[in-house]
This record gives sequence, structure tokens and C-alpha cells, in this order.
Amino acid sequence: MNQPAHHPARYDTAGVEVHRPVPLAPASAAPPMPVQPGGIPSVTSVVLPDGRVVTGYAVTPTQPEPFAPKSPVSRVAVNIALGGVGFAAVCGGLFLLTAFVAALTAFITQLIILAAVIFGGWIAVQILGTRGHQGGTTVNIRKAVIKRNHFRG
Repeated sequence: MNQPAHHPARYDTAGVEVHRPVPLAPASAAPPMPVQPGGIPSVTSVVLPDGRVVTGYAVTPTQPEPFAPKSPVSRVAVNIALGGVGFAAVCGGLFLLTAFVAALTAFITQLIILAAVIFGGWIAVQILGTRGHQGGTTVNIRKAVIKRNHFRG
């Protein structure tokens, strides 16, 4: 019978060891005890007019916050005004920062131009300098007589 190569029967499982998780035993054999809150409220029983008895914890009603009078200016308007004051305070700093960046850019541009002029002058001196003759032929002509297209010097 032909079996595909991936069939589990063809795998060698002789050296495989299987580990199963074991739950840890609790530190003490006693079950955990529930903890009561700091103070236990008192239980109250109320007899209703029809004779039924209702038992429960007495709950003190929560008091609402005292009414605060509304300010004549809305909070949104105050926030917008404070934002405008903050923006006006920042504008001066932004203007100085912009001026500083522009001055720094001009300074760097001038340094680059200065470097180009100095480097160009150095190259010109190297090319046109008079440090002796490096190759080429020099001819000194003092008195030359040219007769009938012949040079006689």
C-alpha cells in the first residue's frame, strides 16, 4: 500500500517525551476566607402598611452638589481668549526664530561663496603661476630676419 510521505505513521516517535502540566497545590489546605469590609452597616426592618416586612441595609441618600451660579462669560470664550494671548506671546519668539534661521542661512551661503573664491584663486595660481617651466618649449627671439619666407636668426 502506498502512503504519502507526510503520513504520521512514517514519523519516528521513539525518542519523544510528552510533558503534561500539573496544577500546583495551594499553600494551605484551608479554603480562602472572604474578608468583610471595615465597617458592617446595620440592618433595618420596615413593616409596610399591608403587613409585609422589608429588611435591608440603611442607605444614606446622597446630597447633590450645591448649585453654583453660572458665570456671565462662557468657558469656551475664556479658553479662546487665553489661546489668543498665548499665540501673541509666542509670535515674538517665532519671529526671532525665523530671523535667526534667515541670518544663519545667509552666513552659511557667504562662507560657501568665500570658500569657492579662495579655492578658485588657488587653482588659478596653480595653473598660471611662474614656478619654472614644466614641459613645453621656450624660444627666445632677439633679432630675427625673415627674407623670402625663410627664418634666419
